[in-house]
Amino acid sequence: MVTNSTIKFLCSYGGKILPRYPDGKLRYNGGHTRVLAVPRSVSFSELASKMTEMCGSTVTIRCQLPTEDLDALVSVTSDEDLANLIEEYDLVSSSSPMKIRVFLNPPKSTIAPPRLALPSSNTSSSSSTSSSPRSPAMSKPPLPPSPPRLTTAKNQCYGCYVHRNSRNVYLVHNGNHWQ
Repeated sequence: MVTNSTIKFLCSYGGKILPRYPDGKLRYNGGHTRVLAVPRSVSFSELASKMTEMCGSTVTIRCQLPTEDLDALVSVTSDEDLANLIEEYDLVSSSSPMKIRVFLNPPKSTIAPPRLALPSSNTSSSSSTSSSPRSPAMSKPPLPPSPPRLTTAKNQCYGCYVHRNSRNVYLVHNGNHWQ
């Protein structure tokens, strides 16, 4: 087991994980990468606080396991997760100093987008003291019927056209009309 008293985290933030053009292997593109050295005894809350301070905003912590590629990142959300991550790195880095690759992202919003305000209707027959919300489909006036459209489609035979409107279908062939 490694007896080094510090752990170094390579913290990348502000960029994206994208496939590389020639071979499709995932790489981190853009953003910043900084090294954060912390004591081995660091708690998850202290580590999260230091990473938040480094990025300037609240972040989620996702780490690359030492034997995995970037398509299998592990989320670290507790002291137990952090201890398991350090243990994984201890198994593979018995002689060299430990450097854990970390990707920091802003947390995903759990707040639903604001609902659109429904227009009030002055012609409603319901009581004006009703406080129940109306569905958007019920608050819109019905659309007037659309005028019949005349469409022309090329038929499979040479020189044949089919004319359609809402009431009739006409087959036109070389100037001759059939109904």
